[in-house]
Amino acid sequence: MDMTADAFEALVVEELDRLPDEMVEGLDNVVFVVEDEPEDGGDLFGIYEGFALTERGQYGMGELPDRIIVYRRAHLDACGDEQELRDEVHTTLVHEIAHFYGIDDEQLHELGWA
Repeated sequence: MDMTADAFEALVVEELDRLPDEMVEGLDNVVFVVEDEPEDGGDLFGIYEGFALTERGQYGMGELPDRIIVYRRAHLDACGDEQELRDEVHTTLVHEIAHFYGIDDEQLHELGWA
């Protein structure tokens, strides 16, 4: 599948807007970023960089924001059409937001999100 970087970023924003309010309202000091691929050239769909809520002590005094990165190329390579792409971006967003809340990969597998 092929899609420009701008169109993919717009799709990510649309999917973020479709997430339930209770999932995104608790996000604090988090930015969402779209990049083509990880620096190591890996095939990740996304990554959460930061400290989960469950790991935060005295937090919020000048720290840089946590980042949720969505990788464009891995999504486009894995998806055959726009609906499949939307579904995969949705899953990636939920997965990475879950890490913000302290839900690890094992729990995500149990919930069907990994």
